[in-house]
This record gives sequence, C-alpha cells and structure tokens, in this order.
Amino acid sequence: MKSLIAASVLAVITGCATAGQAATNVSEQAEYTASDKAEKLAKQYLLIDTHIDVPYRIHDKWEDVTEATAEGDFDYPRAVEGGLDAPFMSIYIPASYEESGGSVQLAHELIDGMEALVGRAPDKFAMAYSTDDIRENKEQGLMSIALGMENGTPIEGDLDNLRMFYERGIRYITLAHSLSNHISDSSYDIRRQWDGLSPFGKKLVKEMNKVGVMVDVSHISDEAFYQAVEISDAPVIASHSSLRSYTPGFERNMSDDMLKALAKNEGVIQINFGSSFLAEQANRYRDMMKKRITAVKEQYGEDSDEAKRRIKDIEANNPYPFATVDTVLDHIDHVRDLIGVEHIGIGSDYDGVGDSLPVGLKDVSSYPNLVQGLMDRGYSDKEIEMILGGNLMRVWEQVEDYAKTH
Repeated sequence: MKSLIAASVLAVITGCATAGQAATNVSEQAEYTASDKAEKLAKQYLLIDTHIDVPYRIHDKWEDVTEATAEGDFDYPRAVEGGLDAPFMSIYIPASYEESGGSVQLAHELIDGMEALVGRAPDKFAMAYSTDDIRENKEQGLMSIALGMENGTPIEGDLDNLRMFYERGIRYITLAHSLSNHISDSSYDIRRQWDGLSPFGKKLVKEMNKVGVMVDVSHISDEAFYQAVEISDAPVIASHSSLRSYTPGFERNMSDDMLKALAKNEGVIQINFGSSFLAEQANRYRDMMKKRITAVKEQYGEDSDEAKRRIKDIEANNPYPFATVDTVLDHIDHVRDLIGVEHIGIGSDYDGVGDSLPVGLKDVSSYPNLVQGLMDRGYSDKEIEMILGGNLMRVWEQVEDYAKTH
C-alpha cells in the first residue's frame, strides 16, 4: 500500500484528486498561532476558496461533511472555525473521461452530491449561483456552496452543454486538466495537438463570457493561456495555481509574463496550497526519489532483500519537504509586488493534493494562520479583505455584468 505522502505526490503530478488525508496534525499547526484579530478578520470578511475537492472525495469514499470527519481537509465544523464562507466545490472530471466517455454523467452525479449536501443540512449550507447569493448567505449565517467544473470534457463539443451546466450551477470551467482535451492543450501533456486552444475552445471562451461562466486558466498550456486571455472579453481566473518563479520548469504554475497578462485582463490568481506548487524542493521530490530508487533496483535487483532495505532507508532519510504558511505568503508577496494586490485570491486545492499541504495550512480551519501572516507582513485590513474574497467577487461580478449585456 502506498504511503499517504507517495500518494499525494503522485496526485499532484498527475492532477488526480486524493482523499484519505488524516485530519489536522496539531503539532505542525502549533508552529503557527493566529491572534484574536486574525481570527476575527477571517470570520468578518468574506472568505472564498475557489478550489476544494470535496465532491470527488465523497463520491469515491462517502463521508458526511456536514459533521466533523476523521479524514479529509474539509468538514463543516472546521470550515466554520477557519471562517470559510464560500467554498467553490470542484466538479472534477478525470482526464481519462475524454476518451472513455461518461463525463456528463459523472458531472451530474457530483453536482447532485453537492445539492444533497445542502439538502441534508439547510441550516448550515446553501447553494450559491451568483455574487448576490454569496452575500445573502453570509448575512443569514449559511455557508455558500458554489460550483466550478475542473476539466471541460463534459462540454463534449456542444455549447448547449455549457448552458445546461450553467443552469445546474457551474460558475467556472477549468478548460483542461492533466491531458489535452477537445478544448485545450494541458500544461501536463507533452502532446500539443492544438498549439493552445482548439477551434472549439476559442468559441467556448466567447460563449462562456456570454453565458456568465468564468474562464479558468489553471492546468492549461502557456499557449492556451495567452489565447484565452486575448479572446476573453471578461476577466479570467486561475482557480488554483501558484508561481513558476518558485518552481522553475513547472508549467502548471504561472510565469511572471503570464501574471502581467492576467493583470491586463483584470483577472485573479487564486494561490494553490499544495507544497509542490509552492517550493522547488517539493516540486522535484517525486523525480528525485524515483531516480534514487530506480538506481538501487538496477544495482541490487528489483525484488532483492538488499534493494528493499536500501529503499526503506532512502524513504526514511528523505521525508517529504513540506512548504509552510510563509512559503504561501512569499507567493502572495510576489504577485502583489509584480501586478498588485487586486489580483490575488485563495484556491487551496484542499482535498485535492493529499498529504502535501503546508505546515500551518493543513485544513480549512487554518485560514486564520494565513491572515496572521498577512498582518505580520504589513498588509492592511482592506488588502486582506481583497485577498480573502473581494478580488474574486470583483471578477465574478464583472463576468456577471458582461453576460447581462451580451
């Protein structure tokens, strides 16, 4: 059986959502302590996280996240503790569905699961289909469940499907995932069949603007990104990405030139909390471990006792190099310094990156640690409000307004 760390690293590289992470490690969290003010701000301001993988997590192994759970990164009590107001629940469609079919069915099942979540606990959750819904739900003390589709495969080349999924509540679509699809090339896929967006993908971006669905540029290739921001008449989002300047060669993250193009588009990058998105050492961990283990197997024989002993030693002496809250703050600082604080948000990827989350940000209860870090680095209350949710709401409202007039 794979270790949780090995599974999580594989998940980050392949883009698969991984459930089963243990609940918060108290000793790790203890290294970061939020002040009363940080706790207050996290609860006072609208806190939106644009990427949480609960739908696929509980579809694969059901848990009642309306109550405290032993596993996973999200449940209602921890989310309330962290001040989370509006998780965008990821309607995640594995890339294999592009070839196998069945993506529309899976998307409907995952959306049904979120509606059922609200139905089981209407005193805790409410669906959110608009920025007005987000605000009204917060006023009523309800946690909003918003929906984003991770991988546009269920569109199946039919714009009517876009409108159907809008009616079901989808408010952003990640154009591709870990493999290229009929819409876009993927940053993870060496095959660049479209040199960016497909002809249909270009039409889809325009139609998403008209319908009122945010264009999500996470996961797509650089060429596809530049085409999307050029074509889109409304701001785009990167729902769960971080910065390539800290992870050289990792195309899944955004370069400085891409950030500048995002700013010109008036979009927002929602910072991903996965350690391999944040730190070069974590990003290269899997390849490093694979090389060392392969060398041992070649020297001593794959199934030999000596190889097994040496591999065990390698794993024991090379623990996964977790990032920290400060690493996340470094990414936020970089975006602020390059293009401005108005382009920063949170897209944690909770329940999607397994046991690779930073020390101090292990689950949805820990957003106040991030707020404390922002305070310590001199961010004003207004800037913190923008990062926690204000910037995303600004983009979403611009998308809504464009759709109303086109």
